[in-house]
Amino acid sequence: MKNKAIITKINLVISVIVVIPAALIYGFDLTDFLNLNPSTLDEKSFYKAIMGIYLTFSLLWIWGVFKSQLLATALISNMVFMLGLGLGRAISIVLDGPPSMIYLVGTVGELVLGLYGLWILNSKYCKKM
Repeated sequence: MKNKAIITKINLVISVIVVIPAALIYGFDLTDFLNLNPSTLDEKSFYKAIMGIYLTFSLLWIWGVFKSQLLATALISNMVFMLGLGLGRAISIVLDGPPSMIYLVGTVGELVLGLYGLWILNSKYCKKM
């Protein structure tokens, strides 16, 4: 893979590698991994919907890696997705206090990937797409 391709797509690849397992955990394995205990069907439905959002965004990012005409869309959606999650978690940290270590690490990762996406979209690498 060429340097430009690596630089413009690496955040999408990393995001897919992290987001797909997170989606499956949110959808099926909350109690063992995240100590979340949905007790109503509405709560279970909520987490399955989160899983669906994560999986469909991952599909768009995979598609963007392989289809050059969708790369810009994938990059923008990834930046918005990651910054949205990261900023939401940052607000929660300020208002609610620090979460578990996995969420703290996740928050940093989301903000880094989102900011990287923003950098890519404003860089010389994206201008030539």
